[in-house]
Amino acid sequence: MTRVFSGIQPSGDLHLGNQLGALVNWVGMQERADCVYCVVDLHAMTSPAEHDPATLRQRTVDAATTLLAVGVDPERSILFVQSHVHEHAECTWLFNCIAGFGELRKQPQFKDKSEGQESVSVGLFDYPVLQTSDILLYHADEVPVGEDQRHHIELARDLGQRFNHRFGEVFTLPKAIHPQAAARVMDLQEPTNKMSKSTSSEKGVVYLLDDPTRIAKKIKSAVTDSATDIRYDRDAKPGVSNLLEILAAATGRSIEDLAAEHDGHGYGAFKTAVAEAVVELLRPIQQRHAELAADPAEVARLLDDGAHRARTIAADTLQRAKDAMGLLPRGAA
Repeated sequence: MTRVFSGIQPSGDLHLGNQLGALVNWVGMQERADCVYCVVDLHAMTSPAEHDPATLRQRTVDAATTLLAVGVDPERSILFVQSHVHEHAECTWLFNCIAGFGELRKQPQFKDKSEGQESVSVGLFDYPVLQTSDILLYHADEVPVGEDQRHHIELARDLGQRFNHRFGEVFTLPKAIHPQAAARVMDLQEPTNKMSKSTSSEKGVVYLLDDPTRIAKKIKSAVTDSATDIRYDRDAKPGVSNLLEILAAATGRSIEDLAAEHDGHGYGAFKTAVAEAVVELLRPIQQRHAELAADPAEVARLLDDGAHRARTIAADTLQRAKDAMGLLPRGAA
């Protein structure tokens, strides 16, 4: 069975773009693959300016709870917190010893995030090597990623192949996959930009746990244009097109049918329809999240079980890698 690995940073509340762009695929892949999903809290520490211990701890719990609420099933997948499986950090050192300074320095995300900074953490520089360990420890065949992560998967393949060539076949070389998003969700106030929690205004972002009134208010105030026709045209009508994509994903209907149905009825009625559909889409997620949040001991139990199952795989892979590199086993002489 194909094994899939993916991780998500606990960097704040998840939003509609996360759900329709990625998480709906995480849930769907459980039908065809052996899935390993991880809340990557170690990655969230790579920016010291944003690292508050209490916030990190709470966001880690929140991210795991939300993943369970959207449909990640611990009976069919492994869900765990990265720092609960120490093999990730240990394996990173092994890969550090075969990774090149130059190839890490060229990673696009490091160049983007370090530009103009007087002080940059080694963690930020080494981020892609930790990500390599995340993936290769589980012999992942596929890693669903966005285009901005493509270089990290290429590095994981390069380091895995380099290790196998020097020390023997230990690691599976993964391939990046780009599942089709249910919708390309853009900011409601700036519809030419992706919906993001780092936006300048929260009015453009629908969070998964926003209450129905707040969801409706945000969607009804979405930027459209000065015309009145409802049609799909990303260049000429980015705001209307964004709402059509959201409505199509929320209802399971085609954009063409929805545009034809709502054209001529005005933007107000159209936005109301989108708001109602999104509220209904998120209702079961919010209900399940409330149930889980009311029972933190159960969430902790599920994550502990997930870490145990993850370690069963990761510990075996790490031991094989250490043996291959010539590290002396404990108790041997």
